[in-house]
Amino acid sequence: MGPQPTVTNALFEAFLRCKMKVHLLAGGAEETDTAIPRHQHGLTKAYEQSALQHLRSRVSDGQVCEGMPPLRAFQLDRYRLIVNPVIAVPGLRAELHALERVTVGRGAAQYALCPVRFVPNARLTRLDKLAVAFDALALSRLTGCLPPIAKIIHGSDYTATAVRLPKLVDEARSYIAELRAQQASAARPPVILNKHCPACEFQSRCHQVATEQDDLSLIKTINQKEWAKQHAKGIFTVTQLSYTYRPRRRHAHSSVLRLKHEPALKALAIRKQRVHVVGRPCFTIPENAVYFDVEGIPDRDFYYLVGLCYRRAGLDIHEAFWADDPQDEREMWATCLQALTLLHDPVLVHFGSYETEFLKHMKALYHGEGSGEAELVSRLITSSVNVLSPLHAQVYFPTCSNGLKDIARYLGYRWSDANASGLHALMWRSEWETSRDPNLKRKLITYNAEDCEAAQRVAEAVTAICSEQESEASEPSSSVNVESLGREHPKLLGRLHYSRPEFKKINEAAYWDYQRSRVYTRSNPRLRKAASQKISRKQTATKTRSVRIASARPEACLNCGLRQVHINRTPSKLVYDLRFYSTGVMRSLARYSSPEYRCTACGSRSMSALPNRFGRNLRSYIVYQIVELHMSIQSVSEGLESLFGMSLSCDQITRIKSKSAAEYRELYRQILRNIVAGSVVHADEPKITVDKKLGYVWVFANLESVAYVFSDTRDAGTLKDVLGSFAGVLVSDFYAAYDGIDTAQQKCLIHLLRDINEDVLRNPFNGEMEEVARCFAGLVKPMVDTLDRFGLKAWHLRKHKKAVVSFFRRLQRRKYQTEVAIGYKKRFEKNRDKLFTFLDYDGVPWNNNNAEHAIKNVAQMRRAVGSKGTTRSIKDALVLLSIKDTCKYKGVNFLDFLRSGDMDIDVFAARSSARARH
Repeated sequence: MGPQPTVTNALFEAFLRCKMKVHLLAGGAEETDTAIPRHQHGLTKAYEQSALQHLRSRVSDGQVCEGMPPLRAFQLDRYRLIVNPVIAVPGLRAELHALERVTVGRGAAQYALCPVRFVPNARLTRLDKLAVAFDALALSRLTGCLPPIAKIIHGSDYTATAVRLPKLVDEARSYIAELRAQQASAARPPVILNKHCPACEFQSRCHQVATEQDDLSLIKTINQKEWAKQHAKGIFTVTQLSYTYRPRRRHAHSSVLRLKHEPALKALAIRKQRVHVVGRPCFTIPENAVYFDVEGIPDRDFYYLVGLCYRRAGLDIHEAFWADDPQDEREMWATCLQALTLLHDPVLVHFGSYETEFLKHMKALYHGEGSGEAELVSRLITSSVNVLSPLHAQVYFPTCSNGLKDIARYLGYRWSDANASGLHALMWRSEWETSRDPNLKRKLITYNAEDCEAAQRVAEAVTAICSEQESEASEPSSSVNVESLGREHPKLLGRLHYSRPEFKKINEAAYWDYQRSRVYTRSNPRLRKAASQKISRKQTATKTRSVRIASARPEACLNCGLRQVHINRTPSKLVYDLRFYSTGVMRSLARYSSPEYRCTACGSRSMSALPNRFGRNLRSYIVYQIVELHMSIQSVSEGLESLFGMSLSCDQITRIKSKSAAEYRELYRQILRNIVAGSVVHADEPKITVDKKLGYVWVFANLESVAYVFSDTRDAGTLKDVLGSFAGVLVSDFYAAYDGIDTAQQKCLIHLLRDINEDVLRNPFNGEMEEVARCFAGLVKPMVDTLDRFGLKAWHLRKHKKAVVSFFRRLQRRKYQTEVAIGYKKRFEKNRDKLFTFLDYDGVPWNNNNAEHAIKNVAQMRRAVGSKGTTRSIKDALVLLSIKDTCKYKGVNFLDFLRSGDMDIDVFAARSSARARH
């Protein structure tokens, strides 16, 4: 086995960025794109020299060593600073920027040499820390001791950041092992385009290879993890990925379509070379639109160029505002803001979130709260339009990314500089700061103006696409809606339609049951024997016990009064039932008989009634499985056949369920009356699909009972019928129908909290919504703490009423500008008397979770009943579900209650408790 290949700093850092780059560097491949890499290399070298001078200025010349000293010098702590040392150990070669002696430990003074690395960026990345961990690993191989920390000097202020090494060094070791494994392997690593590509010297080469291979990484939204996931499925190209797209189905009762970006649809748009649209996106260019683009240096939080493009009096106007250095930034922004003030109600239109971050940064840096300029900037932020927003999940251009350059070039727009990009702009700005060349400044201003024009071109295209989707035209000219897409390979489900009658016979002969019972048994002796055993087992009867129902002979005919009454016959009925033991359940068969008496004169007959064909235990067991265990009727039928040898059809089980519901319907009505007679009612109204139609299940609950009421509509009729006489506190959501009930109400604060939270996340730059959320949280959080400590006791909760009054007083004085914040102000004021009712009553909760928990049972019941259930079957199921949940709330076993035959849950619970005590 030969020596290990040597890993250098350059190879290690290249491996962290891209495995293919390491392969190309090690193989001596020719560089194809050198402008940006050379520029960045020059900046790095210049920064290293200046940072080194800064570091040396703090150390006397006698304590500085140029190059790597002998190892003994390390042990004697002779030098305080070692400059540009090279550490070569077996398998590693590290060219360090510096080694500095530092004090470690809290006791007696101890010294250690730590690696120092110079990074021009103001913000450190994970890669920078791993790079200095590589230096530390090489140093530990040389000295036998790992330094506890390393230093990174970065930014224009030469900020020194200490980096803890143990975990980073372990991570560096694992990367080195992967790198060596790659070097030892003859296999060529795959080309995977990533974020480093624009700054790589092999960019064009790799992009050409990826294009020829139609590689998935061409789509910028597919990261390496998703790339590997698709490869594991056998999907390697963009074209293959495009065939996996399937339009998402929207449920009939889904009011909100939640959209996310789908790479497969992006791949389909690229393959079809047409714009694809999801749903009905809404996007229009506002009046007084001002196209807005900002250039800056993100690493330094410095913005140096703002461009405005707008049309006034038939003329296209472009204005540019420039800052030579960070000290000029405020003046640049003040001039830009003054220009915007002169325009009538401007609406900023931009591409991406960078411009919004710029506005927020300017507001926080240069405008105090409450000033007129701060309100103007806030209005500009909230009214601004981001052209990129509909492109993420609704409008898919046939481009590999949603970048401005890609989409605008697809639409035919061209920049004066063919290589124009954000990285080139940073390079031009850096060169201008060095040379102050006016041509470079003019080049940047032109680039900024062209970005504004490109954003305008994209905005106009998106507006046209959205208009096409809103029109009634069956086939838009430039885009296609995914709802009109057919499946590439449709699958036929449901009943088949045959072009020839012979096809029907042939297809039915391929059914599994038919082949199993008619074909396979004729050709396989084992299957034939199994089928005969199954038939014989079904024909074998369980031992049947005889039960005779005593019936006294009537003294006289009830019809004519004659005393000559004789036994005419003795009818019987076979009753199927179950017998429950402490160790299990057993099938029971009993033949019940009772004599029938006949009058010899008039022929009238009389006899005692024979029991139901299916005993109470069996009926109770069936209802328990359907309602409590959420089993389908088909599964219940199969289970009875498998466990007890009882062949009950689905229709028979459905009739048992229906008759059980009728038996307990009066108890169901009593539960509903008890709920209405109580002091608190929780109410909700989830949607449900019945026989392909939309219906609603009204949930009414308190702490001990639950009742479900089905309604075809969501209007207030059902609510008033049920709660017409209710005089307690109604806990509900914000549905307007509840306001028609004349009683004290508590609106669910959890519903309100979720709505506020969702709108804050949807509007991350809306400071007014953040204020609403902060104030509401500050009001409710102390109430929740009191509830956790004392429970639902008004004596302890009333102390929060002063905070409620103060909250509404501040809300009334506050004047919001954004539509969403204004909407919440109106909502708070409208429900002022219904939000904090629980502070005045004992036992009234502040949320509607009691009803929401019951909704889960409705959903489980719906899955068990099936999507083809009728209105009658749903109503029967809701009656039994009400009994089951009320038993659960009262701590009663549902199956035991059904088997008991009682019609009052409270009576059964009391008897069970008394039996348990004795």
